[in-house]
Amino acid sequence: MSFNHAVIWIDHREAHLIHFSPEAYEKELIKTKSSHSHLHHKSGSASGTHAVSDHGYLHAVVEAAANAREILIVGPGSAKLELMKHITKHDHALLEKIVGVETVDHPSDGQLLAFAKKYFIKIDNMKGDSVIG
Repeated sequence: MSFNHAVIWIDHREAHLIHFSPEAYEKELIKTKSSHSHLHHKSGSASGTHAVSDHGYLHAVVEAAANAREILIVGPGSAKLELMKHITKHDHALLEKIVGVETVDHPSDGQLLAFAKKYFIKIDNMKGDSVIG
């Protein structure tokens, strides 16, 4: 099935990706292979050095979202910004598809989908497109 929109909720441990249309949706969960659990990246790593992003994880998220026409990126912390930096540096084609980056705490997948649908209705109305509405 073809989906026009995608929402990515991301933190440093996992990403929830939902591709959706008005009629249907598909969910995907992508987890990091990093062994660091609950590490605050602003304060550095357990060894006292700056924590490095898991680029393999970020690339897997990018690959999973590649077929969407428009993408919304959300999350509670800095992982969404690290994903944006990764996309800017490595995946220029995907950069044009991103319609927003928003701070969202820890919603259920149902809440995330509802948030994304409302968000895309606003975006589509501004563009004169009524794919979701």
